[in-house]
Amino acid sequence: MESPQYLNIQNLKITVFQAYLFWENIDKNLQNISLRLSSGVREKTDLIVLPEMFNTGFTMKAEEMAEEMTGKTIQWLQKTAENYDCAITGSLIIKENGKFYNRMIWMLPTGDYQYYDKHHLFGLGDEDANYTAGEKQLIVELKGWKIRLAVCYDLRFPVWLRNKNAEYDILLLVASWPDKRSAHWRTLIHARAIENQSYVIGVNRVGHDGNQVYHSGHSMCIDPYGNTIYYKPEDEDLYTFSINYPDLEKVRRQFPFLKDADNFTIG
Repeated sequence: MESPQYLNIQNLKITVFQAYLFWENIDKNLQNISLRLSSGVREKTDLIVLPEMFNTGFTMKAEEMAEEMTGKTIQWLQKTAENYDCAITGSLIIKENGKFYNRMIWMLPTGDYQYYDKHHLFGLGDEDANYTAGEKQLIVELKGWKIRLAVCYDLRFPVWLRNKNAEYDILLLVASWPDKRSAHWRTLIHARAIENQSYVIGVNRVGHDGNQVYHSGHSMCIDPYGNTIYYKPEDEDLYTFSINYPDLEKVRRQFPFLKDADNFTIG
């Protein structure tokens, strides 16, 4: 009998970097990340994940810190993806057509890329006054896995992230989520994994930013059952783990909850 299609989807090896970020210092952040990757990535990986605004920290100085899509950080992403022969992702400030975006880049080793502009802008921190919200969702593909991209505050909005018709296998979030609301982060990531029957990977930063807001990490990978595959509070951490597709397929087959979900669209 012919094997189910999912048996041909390979395990995915993911490297997450829960980084300390140097405030509004692009060169120092890129140098630090390069150094940590060179010393810490000791095996072939399929994907490297960096935090939100990984080259500057979560700053509202959009005009001062923004780059264009041909800038040094995009070039660094292209070079890094090529060097490690893997995809790499994280968000940075991009200026385009006179507007500023908190843009999550999905960079492939070929130099080809896709991007997702953060949809939910954090009004409490004046992000909505300094950046333009993206309107399009994005699902990318890697080794047969379908991966939905999202940024930080998006986590609070389950309608935006709803896994309609099992259209994605992984929800991938990059963040600068403060310690004072870390309980929300941990709870919501587990909820998104269980309700969407997907893996959820959330990569946060650590340390104080330039506004003396403390970030305690709590980066994690949660499987569709709600079990923890990876979890790291407090410290800077570079870690590689694997996830496998048969486990995802099994939970969806045993508990076909997604087919009973409400049918709706976002207007």
